[in-house]
Amino acid sequence: MEPYDDEEPPLAIAIDDVVEDKTTPPSLVEQRDNLRPDLPEAQPVGVTVITGYLGAGKSTLVSSILNGQHGKKIAVILNEFGEEIGVERAMINEGEGGALVEEWVELANGCICCTVKHSLVQALEQLIERKERLDHILLETTGLANPAPLASVLWLDDQLESDVRLDSIITVVDAKNLRYQLESNHDSSSFPEAYNQIAFADVVILNKVDLVSSDDSGVALKDLEKDIHNINSLATIIRSVRCQVDLSIILDRRAYDVTHATHLEALLKENRNLSTSDLHDSGVRTLCISEPKEVHLEKARVWIEELLWDKKYGMDVYRCKGILNIGNSDQLHTLQAVREVYEIVPTRKWRNDEDRVNKIVFIGRSLNEEILVNTIKATLCNP
Repeated sequence: MEPYDDEEPPLAIAIDDVVEDKTTPPSLVEQRDNLRPDLPEAQPVGVTVITGYLGAGKSTLVSSILNGQHGKKIAVILNEFGEEIGVERAMINEGEGGALVEEWVELANGCICCTVKHSLVQALEQLIERKERLDHILLETTGLANPAPLASVLWLDDQLESDVRLDSIITVVDAKNLRYQLESNHDSSSFPEAYNQIAFADVVILNKVDLVSSDDSGVALKDLEKDIHNINSLATIIRSVRCQVDLSIILDRRAYDVTHATHLEALLKENRNLSTSDLHDSGVRTLCISEPKEVHLEKARVWIEELLWDKKYGMDVYRCKGILNIGNSDQLHTLQAVREVYEIVPTRKWRNDEDRVNKIVFIGRSLNEEILVNTIKATLCNP
């Protein structure tokens, strides 16, 4: 068997600099509207954030996509800004005087790859302004262990003016070493990345399953999947060897699109208990609460802000997703949050056969079910 090489670069052909003219060209949307105002509005390009512990296989995943014959025009951004520069600096559009993306390559299958040293915003805008319409953008977080800040900015931040949308967060984990990373460092800070990256993931690729002992691989892999779901029971788990996965499974998931019916219906129909681990476990886990009575929208906002912003009850909420039954409204509202950034929006009308209940899934550290169940009652329209 060939050894895994997580740093093997894709074959690439250098192309000319993308930005030579200092004037700001019209966006694709503006160009299209000027030519054909009757055309429907263009859909934003999806951005998938790929993260994973060192050696897990995320570079192998990116390389296979860049070299694959999938018929899609995909751009891959390899960031190099890292912790020393910080997300705040990376997400600032520095304008004409800022550092442009210096390394652009075009692959034989039509995909584009670039390395970003400073401004991610600028890289995204340059990609969108290219003449060729992109099908998708992948962002490999080589320098950041925690994907949350990037997710927050790509999702709702006003700094990003490009016509893009956060599609999902994919975390690649090493099946052979994951158990060690989780178990031996449960209460330490040695491998906080392993917990964070799984907690924020929409999809977890359980890679290198072929390296798990063959005599008990079935049981061992199921136990690993249980460990992952104990941290994040909302994540979809995909087993893989050398990160060979079906692109249709990992792209266009629309995990942050509140109107996407798949995620909404799954939460509505979820009957099993999503809560995991013991009540007073201080580790990263999933917790689900339900409240049958109508809640007041503004009171619900105050409650969420106290949890996310003030950490009023000592809980560290990484993500939350839920459905809300708002008083004096026939609209089903959805709640979604990544760290301090959240939104509550009406999604569609409640159906007659649906149980109009509030159901919220929390993923985080030091979650307390009793406090959450009791404090949500302060948001009720008729306590």
